[in-house]
Amino acid sequence: MGDKTRTHTGAAGRAATADHPSAIRNVVLVGHSGSGKTTLVEALAQTAGAVNRAGRVEDGTTVSDHDGIEQRRQRSISLTLVPVEWDGVRINLLDTPGYADFVGELRAGLRAADAALFVVSAAQEEDAVAGTTRAVWEECAAVGMPRAIVVTHLDTARTSFDAMTRICGEIFGGDDPDAVLPLYLPVHGPEAADGHAPLTGLTGLLSQRIFDYSTGERREHPPAESEQAPLADARNRLIEGIIAESEDETLMDRYLGGDGIDIKTLVDDLERAVARGTFHPVLTAAPAADGAHQGIGTVELLDLITGGFPTPLERPLPAVTTLHGASLPALDCDPRGSLAAEVVKTDSDPYIGRLSLVRVFSGTLRPDDTVHISGHGLDDPGHEARPLHETEIRVGALSSPFGKQQRPVTACIAGDLVCVARLDSAETGDTLSAPGRPLLMRPWTMPDPLLPLAIEAHSKADEDKLSQGLARLVAEDPTMRLEQNQDTHQVVLWCLGEAHLDVALDRLRTRYGVQVDAVPHRVALRETFAGPSTGRGRHVKQSGGHGQYAICEIDVEPLPTGSGIEFVDKVAGGSVPRQFIPSVEKGVRAQAARGLTTGHPLVDVRVTLRDGKSHSVDSSDAAFQTAGALALREAAGDARIQLLEPVAEVRVLIPDDYVGPVMSDLSGRRGRVTGTEQSGTGRTLVRAEVPELEIGRYAVDLRSLSHGTGRFDRCYARHEAMPPQLADRLHEQQENGTKGT
Repeated sequence: MGDKTRTHTGAAGRAATADHPSAIRNVVLVGHSGSGKTTLVEALAQTAGAVNRAGRVEDGTTVSDHDGIEQRRQRSISLTLVPVEWDGVRINLLDTPGYADFVGELRAGLRAADAALFVVSAAQEEDAVAGTTRAVWEECAAVGMPRAIVVTHLDTARTSFDAMTRICGEIFGGDDPDAVLPLYLPVHGPEAADGHAPLTGLTGLLSQRIFDYSTGERREHPPAESEQAPLADARNRLIEGIIAESEDETLMDRYLGGDGIDIKTLVDDLERAVARGTFHPVLTAAPAADGAHQGIGTVELLDLITGGFPTPLERPLPAVTTLHGASLPALDCDPRGSLAAEVVKTDSDPYIGRLSLVRVFSGTLRPDDTVHISGHGLDDPGHEARPLHETEIRVGALSSPFGKQQRPVTACIAGDLVCVARLDSAETGDTLSAPGRPLLMRPWTMPDPLLPLAIEAHSKADEDKLSQGLARLVAEDPTMRLEQNQDTHQVVLWCLGEAHLDVALDRLRTRYGVQVDAVPHRVALRETFAGPSTGRGRHVKQSGGHGQYAICEIDVEPLPTGSGIEFVDKVAGGSVPRQFIPSVEKGVRAQAARGLTTGHPLVDVRVTLRDGKSHSVDSSDAAFQTAGALALREAAGDARIQLLEPVAEVRVLIPDDYVGPVMSDLSGRRGRVTGTEQSGTGRTLVRAEVPELEIGRYAVDLRSLSHGTGRFDRCYARHEAMPPQLADRLHEQQENGTKGT
């Protein structure tokens, strides 16, 4: 692992393939936006011989060329697969977005991978490890996923590898900082006038050899005598850290007794500790200089991946059930087994159509195979689940992506990743299985989208295409939720943040040809009577022929919250014939649904029909419906109508440092903090009740307030009275012809 002197060769100009899971490594790259993940992927591809010295594939593009949206935004917003080959091993590098709005793509990468590279930038020392990156590290730790750390941008001025290693040890090491230690120390060239000392190579702490990249090719030589002393402390600490993780309990006693431990034993123990996820080596890497074949540290990193990261055979596979939820035996990563695969990403290509990135967990997938597709979307408590859907379909061509190219492959075995064409009925997260043995994999955890965007079709032509475009958008991105709000009659797209929202609109326009307009998102308010009132509805019309005659008198009184509309018949003496009493109720309920003063539904009142008049010829069902509605409107004219607003139960999980600002912010939103509790080390869960009018943009505001470290969820609690001054403001807006909430 790393301290190897042989010459490495890659797989230039072709898609790497594997004939057994032991020859596959699936690695996801995690890191803050700007940390250098994409540049690192390109450097690894160049070192592996997958691209030429200019970092280009045959068509002149790079392996990480993005679609039009990403090029316009100059930001990676999607999961990208870059397969390379190193020493006969296929390495699937999964480059993920670093921006928090696209954490769904990151989680898809985690699902498809067996190990993770956390990329941190030395140029961002003060904020090198963002809150989202720390959260992902904790998630990986919870499932025992192997992790290593790569420090980038050490070739910029005023950067320190020692400082970054210390920061990583404190943040990622937790109670055991000696589980996060460097394998190599950087070698810098002469310092320039601006204080910049270029990175020229690495020193292997175990081998005590210098790997010099200053000539553009990796060369090896021993350190000078003056360079050996500074390495001793770091080397001893590394050896002690490796021995502490060794399964050989005698190794520490031998080491403390002065016995020399040979390098092969140390490397073997190191690789096993990395594969178990108990030791996390720190490395550094930099892209190749102009004309050079290898980037600094890329050989060492590829050796770590092939030697220390686990194969798909060594990682637990997702649990599977029948379509009805009955548990099934655990999957085996066996190419000869029954097919079990999962769609981890869905994309659309302008020429190929829908393209699905699939991780095969068991069995072998081949072109033109018939597969069973099943899925159930999100099923977390408190969230609406998508219904179970299933179908059988013949898959299209299989391909391995490389930049903008799709290179055909003949089969994809268990443990590997592949792009599948024409899975038109498959959504992200769906399970592919053998037709005779349909399976269902539990979906991976996705964040709940909490930023609403109400949209309308821009034109009649767009209206015809809107439904299909939205359905395809949501099928591709499970972190996006579509709502047809029955109260406000708005089409609402729920997203993770403003950038996520902007990309959704961009994709609708450029990918599906649908132009939409964003409109203010309305909250479902309610109306109720603040006190008792009476009303008389008189609908009498006579115009020569059959007329209309209906009179009814009602009493209205408020009821407790959540009571709805209660209708009571107290008519005596037959003043309103029995057949027309349901007509009065129907008219009252129809008017209540339309609202009385602001257009919001009326709730929580008892309407009592106590008297009325009819005509033997001119009375009718329609006449008494109209009279009932008129009576309710008259009662509202003589009473104070109170607006009710929805209140949400909000739970905010934040680091302890931000508890004060968050609670103060919630209070400023008319929120009531109902309690706090510790949730793990250094984190607090704040519970509050907040009017939904005040938290429309809370997903964005909390991210800013907590520097990306906080998250929250919400659920409807009840409707309660809106403060009079806010209700008056809403009335004024409606009277002036503006759109309210």
